Amino acid sequence: MSLRVAATVESAWHRVPGGVANATHHSLRAVATDPDIELVGVHAWHRTAPVEGLAPVIPTSAIPLPRPVLYECWHRSRRPGVRRWTGPVDVVHATSAVIPPPSGAELVATVHDLAFLDRPDHSTTRGVRLARRGFELARDEATLVVVPSAATRAECVAAGIDAERIRLVPWGCRPTPVTDTDRARVRNRYSLPTSFILWVGTLEPRKNLDGLLAAHRAVPGVPLVVVGPAGWGDVDLPVSDRVVQLGFVPDADLAPLYDLATVFALPSHAEGFGMPVLEAMAQGAAVVTSTGTATEEVIGDTGVTVIPGDVEALADALVSLLDDEPKRTRLGAAARERAGAFTWERTGLLLADVYREAVA
Repeated sequence: MSLRVAATVESAWHRVPGGVANATHHSLRAVATDPDIELVGVHAWHRTAPVEGLAPVIPTSAIPLPRPVLYECWHRSRRPGVRRWTGPVDVVHATSAVIPPPSGAELVATVHDLAFLDRPDHSTTRGVRLARRGFELARDEATLVVVPSAATRAECVAAGIDAERIRLVPWGCRPTPVTDTDRARVRNRYSLPTSFILWVGTLEPRKNLDGLLAAHRAVPGVPLVVVGPAGWGDVDLPVSDRVVQLGFVPDADLAPLYDLATVFALPSHAEGFGMPVLEAMAQGAAVVTSTGTATEEVIGDTGVTVIPGDVEALADALVSLLDDEPKRTRLGAAARERAGAFTWERTGLLLADVYREAVA
């Protein structure tokens, strides 16, 4: 069956792209290899180019409205439809929390997480409003709803979406070979110590960086390296030789950072999937993450999980791994093997099947 699909690609222009933008980029690139599916991207009008490395690899059409106006129109009046700019399509895929009108096509909506329902204080007021309205539209109008994890699927069912309409499409990852030259270059560029704990993400409250900082105070001698752009919320990093903030780093440096880290920690309060955990696994890192979130699902039995609010347990987990090199090596090898099952090719195949099912 030959299909034409319009997919929103607006996240490629977000100031802080995050996991949603990366997942959208790689997922659509994988689907684009299917000879029976024609993709066209839809986005708002912009003066600037998309974020470096996230430019859509599919043809795109710009609706001549700035992002805030387009979002309000889509969520309030359910106009304008996309087909005026894309031509006829069989499926409209909302890849983020903003849901365009289906415009006579089948609507597929991706729900990445429902953190905005349980902890609205972990996001901006505008972000919560957009996400709530987007979830309502996905629940009421989507033919099928795509989720990246079983944890998000359970949340969606609890929030009123029929389980029969939900399709699990996990994200993927592509391991990056790291050479001794790469390691030396990155270690020298950022003046990294021999041993360090690594955290990667956007600085925002739900990532629980404050909890990690509190736990880190009980970890003697080993600094914490924080990687990622500023997001929103009250996240204060202490200025000291024990906490090193690198900010945004290019993709070419990220894989060596995971490789060099003694332990990788992401004790988030909530995640829809947790891309940094999978990226760390793919590079063979020993991982500490959160019980009861999607990252526990991703890591399986190849890492250590703790309740995110338990600072003492988090500190104990970090110290235990730092003091046990054989365990770190064993977990890192198991994590690398498990990460190999999460490929973008698999993501693309599953997403293509969702499009076909929605039309059928």
